Amino acid sequence: MANSTDQSAYYIPHNSWYPFLIAAGALCMLAGLGNWLNDLKAGDEPSHLLFYIGSATLAVVLFFWFAKVIEENHAGLTNAQLKRSYVWGMGWFIFSEVMFFAAFFGALFYARALVLPWLGGEGAKGLTGEYLWPEFKPEWPVMTNPNPDVFQGPGESMAAPGLGSWGGYLPFWNTVVLLSSSVTVHFAHTAIKNQHRGKLLGWLGLTVLLGVAFLILQAEEYIHAYNELGLTLSSGIYGSTFFLLTGFHGFHVTLGTFILLIQLLRAFKGDFRPDDCFGFESASWYWHFVDVVWVCLFIFVYVM
Repeated sequence: MANSTDQSAYYIPHNSWYPFLIAAGALCMLAGLGNWLNDLKAGDEPSHLLFYIGSATLAVVLFFWFAKVIEENHAGLTNAQLKRSYVWGMGWFIFSEVMFFAAFFGALFYARALVLPWLGGEGAKGLTGEYLWPEFKPEWPVMTNPNPDVFQGPGESMAAPGLGSWGGYLPFWNTVVLLSSSVTVHFAHTAIKNQHRGKLLGWLGLTVLLGVAFLILQAEEYIHAYNELGLTLSSGIYGSTFFLLTGFHGFHVTLGTFILLIQLLRAFKGDFRPDDCFGFESASWYWHFVDVVWVCLFIFVYVM
């Protein structure tokens, strides 16, 4: 075990089921989501049970795991060496998330910049498209797919209107909400450094509310896209890339909001000092990462 004088060693926790349960919960959640989407595509009544079980397992285990780490910190089992490992662990986690989204943005680029022109007959690889779909126009968003008998295109896209119409454009307000939350979480961090407990609670609580507001607006956007625009996962490459990128980002916002909520509960209990607030700092790093990803999404998925 670590102590205040021995900075060369750190506390090694006992064996735990938490990693196994996290993996099992994530597996159930993703498998349930896959079954849900397959049922929708097949026109069957979707089964939500496995998805809900996995999501609940993930949330409950994360809650108790966070509580255990907090308990160890209160017991004085952390020191400079362990805190460095926390920093590196969070850094590598965010780096892995960067690579995760880089793969999806790469798929979007590949579809838009390379495959779409080929299907339109451009270049040496475009001969097949020229013979099979000579009337296909390679325009993004793809409203009419090369083979509409297989993939029915959407009625309308979620592309950004002119600047004068952004007042009624949901993704624009999502951007305002999420960027505002990045500012409020920074103010909350400043409040910790200045030891202003009231400001910390206010700014952090507002950040959590903004995260919830973003998720509500995104749900409204999805309902609008499905019911009024005809934009679905079955709308070809545009529909699949749109929901893949924005949906996974929405999942990350959900996770980030949950993490910030835990930090808010800790703040109410009197946790966090200027020299001992890594739990909050790591949550804020993750939240800023989520904001940056959304800015990229807004530019490359909605505007361009």
